[in-house]
Amino acid sequence: MDFVIRRATAEEYDTLGEITAQAYLRDGLLDFGESDSYLDELRDVAKRAAAAEVLVAVADGRVLGGVTFVPSGGPMADISRSGEAEIRMLAVAREARGRGAGEALVRACVDRARTVAGCTGVVLSTQTAMRTAHRLYERLGFVRTPDRDWNPLPELDDIMLLTYELTLRHGRGTL
Repeated sequence: MDFVIRRATAEEYDTLGEITAQAYLRDGLLDFGESDSYLDELRDVAKRAAAAEVLVAVADGRVLGGVTFVPSGGPMADISRSGEAEIRMLAVAREARGRGAGEALVRACVDRARTVAGCTGVVLSTQTAMRTAHRLYERLGFVRTPDRDWNPLPELDDIMLLTYELTLRHGRGTL
């Protein structure tokens, strides 16, 4: 399947928000299901686009998925440090999975990070259940950083996000 990776347009925000929300819901990634407060964040693409860069994978005029790219020090950052960009909320519609859209979105974020002055790495958080995503990140050269794992809801002991990092290498033969 041929698709294009580009910045999301305002007309696509609702579609991408619903793709993202449904990906998290259907994959059982929200501890409180339909009543999880994070669902509102996942659906609010306009808010993300105002504070970061939202990229989409599009084929035949249809949004297949998207990702939020947070440049170094951006307000949407969860774990990035000085000189690091962050990838957040990667999601691909169920019917579009397995076609390379997720990988293309991650690669686009890495490429974008290389254009950010002083950016030396890309980081991300992921849930333990996101094993397919873990394999993708590792295949692309991301490495686990257990010392940075964190709990977004400290009041709940059983939630832990795993972290990954990619050190940027500028030049030929790199991701």
